[in-house]
Amino acid sequence: MSDGTPADLFFDAAIGLLRRVREEEAGAITAAGALLADTVAAGGRLFAFGAGHSSLAAQDVVYRAGGLALMNLLAVPGVVGVDVTPATLGSALERVDGLAGAVLDTAPIRSGDALVIISLSGRNALPVEMATGARARGVKVIGVTSVAYAAETTSRHSSGTFLKDHCDVVLDSKIAVGDAELTLDTIPAPFAPASTVVTAALMQAVLATTAATLAERGIEPPLLRSGNVDGGHEWNRRVMTEYGDRIFYRH
Repeated sequence: MSDGTPADLFFDAAIGLLRRVREEEAGAITAAGALLADTVAAGGRLFAFGAGHSSLAAQDVVYRAGGLALMNLLAVPGVVGVDVTPATLGSALERVDGLAGAVLDTAPIRSGDALVIISLSGRNALPVEMATGARARGVKVIGVTSVAYAAETTSRHSSGTFLKDHCDVVLDSKIAVGDAELTLDTIPAPFAPASTVVTAALMQAVLATTAATLAERGIEPPLLRSGNVDGGHEWNRRVMTEYGDRIFYRH
């Protein structure tokens, strides 16, 4: 590790990755934002899914001040963050064949909707089957993943494919295999993961694009305001009433 504090070096690494995705994924961000805007304009609903720590970026865009009210979390029990004990159970569930199909069969998602699937490696059965199952049901799929995993690891799904192979739009987070940005002679393993920072930024960039695209089409984007500013609750009540049939985190 070169000169600089570990904190400085981590910030440098994260900023470098953010610059890369800004420059190299601009077209994909525009396409993803347009896809979500098309879905909203056509009366569809929006969903986000991620397993383990990938769920953090999905949760970040649900019921969020400044965010789209229509973004719903597609939750899979046991894999939402690290909400189970032992935490390793969540990792094991990601490799279970058939789990995604059971979730999609019971979720409110339907043809004409859009689903953002976040998976750093994209190699486990759950994200692969979530993507294939959603598309088979007429749902548009945006994948947020590190394409490097497909080149440097093998798929854990029987098809031998990765999440990136089953998406309408793919956003590459540029995260290196292993998700650790720093090394130090006195520490035997690489450390300091940046995937959450980058993936959350990608998600917000896409939704900002969606809101602006809707506005360009003359459609007021259904945005939420903070409940901690005057008038925020009244604003949100109006939005949730108008779009109540497309919002599922209230029920």
